[in-house]
Amino acid sequence: MDKDRIDLKAYIREIADWPKKGILFRDITPLLGEPKAFAAAVEAMSADYIGKGIRYVAGVEARGFIFGTAVAAKLNAGFIPVRKKGKLPYKTESETYDLEYGTSTIEVHRDAAPAGARVLMVDDLLATGGTIEAACRLIEKIGGKIAGIVFLIELAELRGIDKLSGYEVKSLIRY
Repeated sequence: MDKDRIDLKAYIREIADWPKKGILFRDITPLLGEPKAFAAAVEAMSADYIGKGIRYVAGVEARGFIFGTAVAAKLNAGFIPVRKKGKLPYKTESETYDLEYGTSTIEVHRDAAPAGARVLMVDDLLATGGTIEAACRLIEKIGGKIAGIVFLIELAELRGIDKLSGYEVKSLIRY
């Protein structure tokens, strides 16, 4: 690591057995609380997309909002919130996807992105990939074109990347 580069991994706290026994939780709150680390993460998440015609950044509730809005500001793009069902006030499109036990549904406003608009998907963590895969389908359903997907962290052993073939995917930190 050179003197101008921040080791983002150093700001990720590991919490054993949370939220249940056997899980090693990667806590991003120390990174969020350190201005230089947070700024470096946003810069790195944005870097490959500057000048690439990104019109919108979409972030998945809730931590995707934190990074997505910051990346959108960096790219001078609009922000599209991808929310849990029933949280958006206007006409919506929805996408249902499988969870370990059951299903979940996410929504966006139907008019969130005009046809053909280049959309960068942003989230804090890629685990099994189900949520971001559904979010990509949802953005495409309303006419957006996925220009890329960027994560702060990827849990590589869970193989979520397999659900995202066909998309350009970037992760800053891999475990």
